[in-house]
Amino acid sequence: MARQLYHDIDQCRALVIDGNVTSRSILTGMLRDMGVVQIAQASRALDARQMLENRSFDVVLCDYHFDQSAMSGQELLDELRQARLLPYATVFVMVTGEASYTRVTEAAEAALDGYLLKPHTAAALEQRVLQARHRKRLLGGIFEAIAEGDLAGAAAACQQRFEQRGEYALYAARIGAELWSRSGEHARAGALYEAVRAAQPAPWARLGIARVELDTGRLPQAGHTLQALVGDQPAYADAYDLLGQVQAEQGELAQALATCRQAVALTPASIVRLQKLGTLAFHAGEPDEAAQALERAVRIGVGSKLFDGQSLMLLALLQHDARDTRALALSAGHLERSLERAPDDARLRRIGQAIGVLHALLERRGDAARDALAALAAGLREADFDFEAATNLLAVLARAAAVGGPSPTAEAWVDELARRFCASKGAADLLCAAAQAHPAYAARVRAGHQGITALAEKALTHSLNGAHEQAVRALLELGRDTLNAKLLDMAGLVLNRHLERIADGAALGGDIAALRQRFCRRGTQLALGSGHGRAAGGLNLRA
Repeated sequence: MARQLYHDIDQCRALVIDGNVTSRSILTGMLRDMGVVQIAQASRALDARQMLENRSFDVVLCDYHFDQSAMSGQELLDELRQARLLPYATVFVMVTGEASYTRVTEAAEAALDGYLLKPHTAAALEQRVLQARHRKRLLGGIFEAIAEGDLAGAAAACQQRFEQRGEYALYAARIGAELWSRSGEHARAGALYEAVRAAQPAPWARLGIARVELDTGRLPQAGHTLQALVGDQPAYADAYDLLGQVQAEQGELAQALATCRQAVALTPASIVRLQKLGTLAFHAGEPDEAAQALERAVRIGVGSKLFDGQSLMLLALLQHDARDTRALALSAGHLERSLERAPDDARLRRIGQAIGVLHALLERRGDAARDALAALAAGLREADFDFEAATNLLAVLARAAAVGGPSPTAEAWVDELARRFCASKGAADLLCAAAQAHPAYAARVRAGHQGITALAEKALTHSLNGAHEQAVRALLELGRDTLNAKLLDMAGLVLNRHLERIADGAALGGDIAALRQRFCRRGTQLALGSGHGRAAGGLNLRA
């Protein structure tokens, strides 16, 4: 007969993850004896990941090691939390043998809520569950604030608990610092991470400091912090993730690629990291490595929320170039199924259109390719048509021109795309790389970038001659016509510098800000395989 440890134990939802049927049965029986009624089970980490992506659990008991699986329980936890797919209120307890005890206890400082050392007793399990429920009650207000979107209020409560050294002070500090960062309060996040490091040199606090340095544009400092961290903690995969992002943003693609390889070597079943590696290899000109990593990501995770549709786009480009019709048809099928699950996702729809063009080109269905291209290009001036969509469109336009010859309509699309997205030399370089299958289009992109620069210089001559308002209005009209972020930025800079001399400055500023907010929010950047949890740890190429 089950014992009632507390009044609502029967409402607790638990998940037991263990590859050994006997161990899984023992853990489930112990939970039932404690009064837990709702218990789900999984024998593989991959199955558990799917369950945790789609269902909410109060307590998760997870074995550390799984036979015949490249993913450990720790890697499962890391990937879910990195992508923010595991609620803060969910308690994750690792069950481990003596051999992995050291790694688990190190991880416990950063992310775990507790661990059970094999062989464990029912009393030990009961103690962990009681502690978990106590923590959930104690920090319930913080978790509720997060769920309601009050990140600043939750962060402030976490900081207060840390400063008062209350129960779960370090755990609260980690949550609070992450929330300050997500709220854009980088100074507060950095100060909290520094305070934790002073109290206890936890690796996650050092990683958080590096993340704040990256978010505030201090790339060299972030690089030094991370190099020291991976030197001290060579198995800390999260540190390699962030180091790779720093290197990519500094234009060091070869170094970033090597760093991503290290992260994948540490966590070979990580969908997110395989996508980062494949995407970075694609942009670094390593097609074989890119295809291998992206194909593995598809095999183990195409139905996961951690999988990013852009990975299928890059894989389709590689399959088109290899003339592999069968493989390309499979990629198109995967994308169609993703769209069935999210029919209103405009980004996925555009990726599907681009893959459709590639598929039609390989099968020599010219009319279908032209129709799909026209549908894709119709969104060139839409607010959510971002830099990623631009590179995809340019890539398929270049391949269409290479096999069927250029068309005046396609050239006009390339010109319009260049006017909108050539906001810097780096952006132009990335667009030219996308168009490398047809050098004439790359030349048009270069010409478009030069044209934007010439327009900006001409508009600025008004300011040099003292006609500051005329310069702002000229740049604003050019920005409205081209949707180019550089022109809108320059209009804002001139306005701010000479605001006191411009009578209608407030209205002009509002117009500039509205255009930037609508059309330039993501800027010129490519997210590298960051999947559903882009904000959590995505790797970007920013121009």
